Amino acid sequence: MELQAIAFKDGRKRPMLEIDKAFISTQSGVEHDIFGKPGPRQVTVLSRQQWLDTCNELGTSISWLARRANLLIDGVRFGADSVGQFLKIGNVILEITGETNPCKNMEQEYPGLEAALVTDWRGGVTCRVIREGNVTKGTAVIISDQPE
Repeated sequence: MELQAIAFKDGRKRPMLEIDKAFISTQSGVEHDIFGKPGPRQVTVLSRQQWLDTCNELGTSISWLARRANLLIDGVRFGADSVGQFLKIGNVILEITGETNPCKNMEQEYPGLEAALVTDWRGGVTCRVIREGNVTKGTAVIISDQPE
């Protein structure tokens, strides 16, 4: 598994900004992201495979940034059994706290996107930051039942 992309949103109704590296903290999630406050939805993570499933269902290619997630990971599929597991990205540890439910804003990105994301946890997962640190695109990702 690999961290393929990193993004943040610096204001409401603003586009996601993709970056090559970021500091992820226990206080603000992905640096500069307006939604990274402490809590169960501090960082959002999207599976590349599940995003591709969504695009295939819609018959189009849509940038992962349309989903407005913070991290894109290749080589994983999320589901109900993911809750309570830990994502280790370099020194950073994220606890998976739940499913990221798609909102009506997805329809503004592409017609049918909201409904396509509801299936099989395609909208990704929400996470709480357990251990902060720097992440870089291309870093290996490990899923574990234990935080250490």
